[in-house]
Amino acid sequence: MTSFSIKKYDAIFYELWNQFVSEAKNATFLFHRDFMEYHSNRFKDHSLLIFDEKEKLIAIFPANEVANTIYSHQGITYGGLIYKEIKLDKVILLCKEVVGYYHQNGFDTIQIKTMPSIYHQKPAEEFLYALFLMKAQLIRRDSLAVIDSRNDLLISKGRMEGVAKGIKSQLKIVEEFDFESFWNQILIPNLENKHQAKPVHSLKEIQYLQTKFPKNIRQFNVYFKDKIVAGTTIFESNQVAHAQYISANEDKNELGSLDFLYHHLITEVFATKKYFDFGISNEEQGRKLNFGLSFWKESFGASTIVHDFYEVTTSNYKLAENVLL
Repeated sequence: MTSFSIKKYDAIFYELWNQFVSEAKNATFLFHRDFMEYHSNRFKDHSLLIFDEKEKLIAIFPANEVANTIYSHQGITYGGLIYKEIKLDKVILLCKEVVGYYHQNGFDTIQIKTMPSIYHQKPAEEFLYALFLMKAQLIRRDSLAVIDSRNDLLISKGRMEGVAKGIKSQLKIVEEFDFESFWNQILIPNLENKHQAKPVHSLKEIQYLQTKFPKNIRQFNVYFKDKIVAGTTIFESNQVAHAQYISANEDKNELGSLDFLYHHLITEVFATKKYFDFGISNEEQGRKLNFGLSFWKESFGASTIVHDFYEVTTSNYKLAENVLL
């Protein structure tokens, strides 16, 4: 029987953790400690490192705690058990050990927002099977609008009319390292006026993250007569270009600014990227769909990949025992 040792994350593991993230088959830059810790004041970290009997790191579990619940991780878009090339039987044992560890340390439940398959370097759904064995319950399902570049790109007539407007308006697209104009002139006012909300990242936070991950966090702005009228923030990983923020001023339909911008990104900037992920159009924990937003994304040829959230009772770790014949 394989034996494991589990250690709670500490700063002494910073380099080891980040090196593991760079080599895992189901990790992106969001799991780098510099990304996880930009908002460390908001979350009480309880991440784990799992070692084999030879003290070799074989998996990590990014997580934070709130009362008697563990979350994987509330400050990251997706999560779960992160690992390299290990077989299904070992992943089952690893999950049992992780869930059992939290149970023994007084936590009743774990809430897990899984990583959508498009972000996997190779198939990595062993973790989902282990959750099934422990009777994890599906508590939320979001819908991602995703373009698969291996298929023919089917952009609707309506979107191409918007692109034509952008050309006629002589719009200019600029990739910039300055987030201030988009945040202060477009994004923040729009979120406040339409949703009484703020961006997940403050201007200071996104600027800091971009200095840490300059190849992964990219800002594209649209200008009309030297005035910013639209923009988007892209989080780029190995296989996926993900639209983190999309926003435009009130003239977007007349100018075609967002159609013009996204046609450029999809057909030129990220044309060779395996997937383009527009993100979700859901509200109320996945129970509602913003039809207009979803329709706009699908008009570029995007279709649906689901993003599932599970809750597992920690005492169920025992259910992963004696499953191998």
